[in-house]
Amino acid sequence: MTEMGIKVVIQVLYCCCVAQVACTIHYYTAAVYEHHAILNDNSTALASRSFALKFMSKNLDIYEQQVIAASKRGVEIIVFPEDGIHGFNYSRASIYPYLDYLPSPDLLPWNPCLDQDRFQDTEILQRLSCMASTSAMFLVANLGTKRPCDPLDPQCPPDGRYQFNTDVVFDDKGALVASYFKQNLYFEYAFDTPSEVQYAFFDTRFGRFGLFTCFDILFYEPVVNLIKKHQVRHLLYPTAWMNQLPLLSSIQIQRAFATRFQVNMLAANIHHTTLGMTGSGIFSPTNSSYHYDMNTDQGHLIVAKLPVDPSEDTGPRHDEKVSLEQADSLGGSHFHTSMMYDNFTFIPLKDNDEKVHVCAGALCCYLTYRKHNVSNELYALGVFDGLHTVHGTYSLQICALVKCGGPDMVTCGQEVTEASSTMSFQLWGRFSTNYIFPMIVTSGVTLQLPDHWGWKDQNCYMKKTDLELGLVTAALYGRFYERDIILR
Repeated sequence: MTEMGIKVVIQVLYCCCVAQVACTIHYYTAAVYEHHAILNDNSTALASRSFALKFMSKNLDIYEQQVIAASKRGVEIIVFPEDGIHGFNYSRASIYPYLDYLPSPDLLPWNPCLDQDRFQDTEILQRLSCMASTSAMFLVANLGTKRPCDPLDPQCPPDGRYQFNTDVVFDDKGALVASYFKQNLYFEYAFDTPSEVQYAFFDTRFGRFGLFTCFDILFYEPVVNLIKKHQVRHLLYPTAWMNQLPLLSSIQIQRAFATRFQVNMLAANIHHTTLGMTGSGIFSPTNSSYHYDMNTDQGHLIVAKLPVDPSEDTGPRHDEKVSLEQADSLGGSHFHTSMMYDNFTFIPLKDNDEKVHVCAGALCCYLTYRKHNVSNELYALGVFDGLHTVHGTYSLQICALVKCGGPDMVTCGQEVTEASSTMSFQLWGRFSTNYIFPMIVTSGVTLQLPDHWGWKDQNCYMKKTDLELGLVTAALYGRFYERDIILR
C-alpha cells in the first residue's frame, strides 16, 4: 500500500470511530477476578476508621495489581467479587468504620478520583475510581456503604443510617456511573434491605450492562426485570457463593442462567476453599471461560472476549425431531431422600439403557438414557415440586439426574464431584413455569452444554449425546417465581 493509501485508511477509521458512524464493534474484552480475600480475624470488634482503611487497603492493593495485569491484556471492563474489600462476619456496629458514604444519584455526576474533597468517608470509592481512570477501563466492585436517614422515616434504623451491600461501577475515566443495593440478602445482619427494588444499569459503546449480587440470582427481582423490561443483555455479578452440589455450585447456576436468558454474564466469586467458595466465569449463551479450584488458595484472573450482541452467539439448538414418549410405568421402585434440604422422590437407574419416569406433586420427570461404559456407580432420577425453606424460601420445580454418593439409595442427593459413567440422555418434564435452567455438570466440576434444549408439546427438555466425562448432574432446574408468595 502506498503512503497515500495508508493515510486514507487512517482518516476513514478516524472519522468512523470519532463520529460513531458505521463503526461496528462485534466483541469486547472482559475480565473477572476470583479474589482470595484477606480476611479480618476480629471482624466483630469495634475499630477506628483509620484501622479499617489500613485493613481494606491490603485487598485494594491486590485489586490494583489485577487491574494493571488486565490492562496489559486489553480488558475494557473488569468485575471484582462481593465482600472482596472488607470480608465477612461483621455485626451492624462493627462494620460501620468499613463503610463508605455513597451520594444519592441526584448529587451526580461525580468523579471521586478527580474530586476527592467533595464528600467525606469516600476513600475506597476514590481509590477504585483512580484504578478505573488510570487503566482506562470500566471497573465493577462491591463494598459496604452508608447513608443517613430521616428519623421520621418509619423504616429508618434506630442508629439513624442505612447500611447497604453495594455494587459500584466506574467508567473508563473514573466517573461513578451506576450503583446497586443488594435486594436479596443472605443472612447479612450488618446490612439493610433497600425499601424499593433497584434496576441498576448503564450504557457503554459495547452494550447495556446491569448489576445484581450473589443470592439475587435465585429471585425474580431485580434481575429478570433487568432483562425483560430494561433490555439488559450483559450482566455483572459480584458474588460470595458457597458451593453446594449437586444443584447449586457457583459456575453451574451461572452457566445455566446465561443459557436460559441468552445473555452475557461476568461473574466474580470470592476464593476461600475452607468456606467452599470458588467458581467464577465469563459466559456468553454458548461459550464459557471459568475457574473452579478447591485445591489451592490463590486468586485467579479470567480474561475473555464476549459478543456485543449475545443473540449472535450460536447456541444449543431446538430439536424438532426430539421424541418425548412417556417412559415405562413407575412401579414400586421409587424412594424418598433429601437433596439440597428438599424431599425428593427418586427412581434408581438399574440398567445401562432404559426409560424411566418419576412424579411428585404436579410434575412428572422423564428420562431416556444409554450408558457408554459399564460401572457400578448408582444414578437416580429425582423430582421435586414445592417450596424450598432452608437458607432461603422460594418455590422450585426440578427434574434431576444425579450420581449418588455410594451404592445405597440413601446416598442419592449427596454432594459428588467425581464420576466415571459417561452416557447419552434425554431429560424432560411438563413444568408449570417457563423459568427452567438447564444444567450439566461432569466429573471434576466441569460444565457441559446440552446439544438441544427447549420446549415441545408443553414439555421442557434437554438432550445430550456422547458425554466424554462422567456425569455428576443433569438437571432442569425450575424457579416457580409466580408461586413464591402463594406457598409462603
